[in-house]
Amino acid sequence: MLSNLPALNATLNALATVLLIIGRVQIAGGKRKAHERTMLLATLVSALFLAGYLTYHFYVVPELGHTKFNRPGIVRVAYYAMLLSHVVLAAVNLPMVLRTLWLAHKERWDDHRRWARWTWPIWLYVSVTGVLVYAALYHWNPPAPA
Repeated sequence: MLSNLPALNATLNALATVLLIIGRVQIAGGKRKAHERTMLLATLVSALFLAGYLTYHFYVVPELGHTKFNRPGIVRVAYYAMLLSHVVLAAVNLPMVLRTLWLAHKERWDDHRRWARWTWPIWLYVSVTGVLVYAALYHWNPPAPA
């Protein structure tokens, strides 16, 4: 069951991607209440992802080990560059998301918009690359050479 967490986590990242885009369209269209609900749902989905990610890395990885990326050359370099940017920006983005949500909660709209201009694209990037990291590692990754 826990070994299926990478697929679930990728699904949650894909759902967060869709919700982030919907939320952006809603606020651009002046639908503030719909935007609020959608962004709270995106936050919940991303929190579920984080719980699954931590569970996988604390309980599954110690037992089964890390899944190795086996492609050589430029594809390997590209994968690790994407993975590194994904991990770094995910760590940076978490406090940004929390701050942006707090500003909305306090109805500090000018500050909320200023933070959201940076938070939203980073969050979107992290969600999209989360799906791509999963696909690269579990679907596009050849078996290790014998």
